Amino acid sequence: MERKVKQQVRGFKTQDGAGVNLVRVLGKGTVEEYDPILMLDSFDSNNPDDYTAGFPMHPHRGIETISYVYRGYMTHKDSLGNEDTIGDGEVQWMTAGSGILHEEKLPASERLLGVQLWLNLPAKDKMAPPAYRSIKNAEIEEVELENGKLRLLAGEYEGRNGYMSKYLPLDYYDLHLNANTAVSIKTETSRSVMLFILLGDAYIGGELVKEKTAVKLTSGEHVEIKATNKNAQVLFISSTILAEPIAWGGPIVMNTKEELNKAFDDLKKGTFLQKKISY
Repeated sequence: MERKVKQQVRGFKTQDGAGVNLVRVLGKGTVEEYDPILMLDSFDSNNPDDYTAGFPMHPHRGIETISYVYRGYMTHKDSLGNEDTIGDGEVQWMTAGSGILHEEKLPASERLLGVQLWLNLPAKDKMAPPAYRSIKNAEIEEVELENGKLRLLAGEYEGRNGYMSKYLPLDYYDLHLNANTAVSIKTETSRSVMLFILLGDAYIGGELVKEKTAVKLTSGEHVEIKATNKNAQVLFISSTILAEPIAWGGPIVMNTKEELNKAFDDLKKGTFLQKKISY
């Protein structure tokens, strides 16, 4: 059975951090439909004034943040002592788990283009040890397709393995399609699958979807993605539905109000981090 578009979300312009202009596509209003993806922010600017203010040091608990910077750069620094820069096609994967503080700087470049996902952690893993991992271009396999290419950012694609998520299975592809061509991607019927049109427009299951739009798909064994008369770049994201309660407050996502209150109480008391800041 072919997957079709169940829902489209275009998002809205907003600011976050110290004044970074972005488009918030997924958020608190979409968590049930897009489970386990909590949030999706899209960045696309040729003006460094839109983003160089960056995201100053702030806390997270209960989630993983996955940033894909296709153009431009992002420098990460955290309370574990990690400091790392990704750019031009690379990924940073941060497990907040029991608690982490981090900052993200966005140096000026010709263009900043990419997205950040918030991936929920299962209740049993909410307090897992925090961690940081970058996925550099040398680790990202590019699969040549008949009508374009697929960059395997994470997970598995037809027997090929990329970086494997520790807590939730996640297949994350960056698909590049030539104008007026199509590709069919096989999917596990039990998976929750969403797409994000990063550049260009595309037909998803026969329905036109505009650039910078997220779509949730119906269940099925495959999805057909077709470019219009221009090239298209589409992000494919597949994972398992958690169907767990969500208590969300700012940068912290837990399962109950009590757990959320404890997180903010830990912040006030200075007991939020299991490990002291080491940089």
